[in-house]
Amino acid sequence: MFKHILVPVDGSPTSMLAVSKAAGLAKAFGSAVTAVYVIDPYPFTGVGADFAYGQAQYISAATAEANVALDATKQAMADAGVAVTTVIGEGHAVHEGIVRAVESSGADLIVMGSHGRRGLERLVLGSVTQRVLGVVHVPVLVVRD
Repeated sequence: MFKHILVPVDGSPTSMLAVSKAAGLAKAFGSAVTAVYVIDPYPFTGVGADFAYGQAQYISAATAEANVALDATKQAMADAGVAVTTVIGEGHAVHEGIVRAVESSGADLIVMGSHGRRGLERLVLGSVTQRVLGVVHVPVLVVRD
């Protein structure tokens, strides 16, 4: 039914629940899986040497964080017996990077977590999830914690 599943990850427990759900679906349907972690390559505004130094530090830290989340995803998928391709995407907004990943991978399903906020905010979808739902043209399975 689904040939290619995209799983946006951020290292949170909720995104790891989405990874688990995607692994189960991939096994059931024989789907390919791509996991994407999106970073904003230009989060700072400013000019001068301080800006350039801060930018380099940010990119290094963001890439390291992405690799930790993607390594955890690879391990979870391997434990489930599912092959996964991992990608570090870019976007000024996370949902833009997810949309680009859908287009470039040819995914026909997105499995992603809702946010993990507390209290009443927990009842409402996270802003990234809402934005993805509003712009993509493939089914989205939202996994709640």
